Amino acid sequence: MSTLLAAVLNVSLLTTANPTSYDEAYRLATADEGRPLVVLVAADWCPACQMMKQTVMPQLQQRGSLSRVAFAVVNTDRDSQLAGQLMQGNTIPQLVMYTKTDKGWSRRQLTGGQSVTDVEGFLASGMIKPIGTVTAR
Repeated sequence: MSTLLAAVLNVSLLTTANPTSYDEAYRLATADEGRPLVVLVAADWCPACQMMKQTVMPQLQQRGSLSRVAFAVVNTDRDSQLAGQLMQGNTIPQLVMYTKTDKGWSRRQLTGGQSVTDVEGFLASGMIKPIGTVTAR
């Protein structure tokens, strides 16, 4: 019984960690002035991407670390044009955060597989003070 409950909880966390689409996450971020847009750019064939999608991000959701951001996953193979616009460089996974500022959108990114602690620090840094501005795509 506990194994079944754990499996259901894990699926539930994966579902709640990801909005239905990038467009929905973008809408949430633009509607809420203080909510950063956080996008995991990843591929199904990439082991580090799968670790981020299946382990790190669900743990962050469980801890409440994703509650203050609009989160989406963009697959490089299924949505290559959007992924190309979001990415800087070709290495995946990339965790990209856009934060609204008075001058536009500030962009930050983490590249490669990351630990829960590293991603929590990255998310917290986006809640404090943005660096530079770019246009969110």
